[in-house]
Amino acid sequence: MNARTMSLRGRSKGRQAANSSAMDAAARWGFAARGVIYLLIGLLALQIAFGGGGKQADRGGALAEIGEKPMGSFVLWALGIGLVGMCLWRLSEALFGAAGPDGHKTSTRLLSAGRFLFYGFVAYSVLTFAAGDKGGSSGDEQSQDVTAKAMELPAGQWLVGAAGIGILSAGLWIGVRAAKRSYHKHLKLGQMSRGAERYIDVTGVGGGLARGLLFAALGWFVVKAAVDYEPDKAKGFDATLRSFTDTPAGPWLLVLVALGLVLFGMFSFGMARYRKV
Repeated sequence: MNARTMSLRGRSKGRQAANSSAMDAAARWGFAARGVIYLLIGLLALQIAFGGGGKQADRGGALAEIGEKPMGSFVLWALGIGLVGMCLWRLSEALFGAAGPDGHKTSTRLLSAGRFLFYGFVAYSVLTFAAGDKGGSSGDEQSQDVTAKAMELPAGQWLVGAAGIGILSAGLWIGVRAAKRSYHKHLKLGQMSRGAERYIDVTGVGGGLARGLLFAALGWFVVKAAVDYEPDKAKGFDATLRSFTDTPAGPWLLVLVALGLVLFGMFSFGMARYRKV
């Protein structure tokens, strides 16, 4: 058996694993895990909007909230494993293509590769939290630390600025795709009732617009940190959400964004049920 034959057989087995029922279950578990985290971030942000801002409205705050509950440790491990499933599914899309007519395009596979890296980081952070490492700093402090270290690199100010523009652009892209309901092409529409379609559209559009606004604001603060050469102006989820209360709309903009994040959590639950994998 030559190397080419072995390579072809290896790819064939890889595609079989990517299309297996186990990978299908892993992806759906991942969507559900993502939904839980965003739902809790949204609820924590609502508490901040109404004056109960003791906890961080970010992933760390959501995980801490879960850990305080009965069976919290079990739930944390379940979320971490679910996110590992999401990570592996995105990797399989990058290597073997995604479902749908555009699934084998280079751009689609590169996007899946980026999502693999992102969910890999998120899964790692959740699993380390479940294992007892609560982290020594908040998400906002971590953002500022990373920004400060990046600025120390050659052309660091430009790199940070480019990263901020990338995050801001991603936020706008998320919002536009949500408004256009681009997620429809990924759904099993033939298996959905009219009520299920309405649920997906309400949560998908509302949740996607709120998530897009949040990421766009995150990117804006990173750009501002680069332009002013002040790493402390970079913000994480919590500080970005709190900054919405400083707008002319006051706490009501934060209320709208927080409700949108709750909707995005609910949208993720719907995707766990109806997403093509």
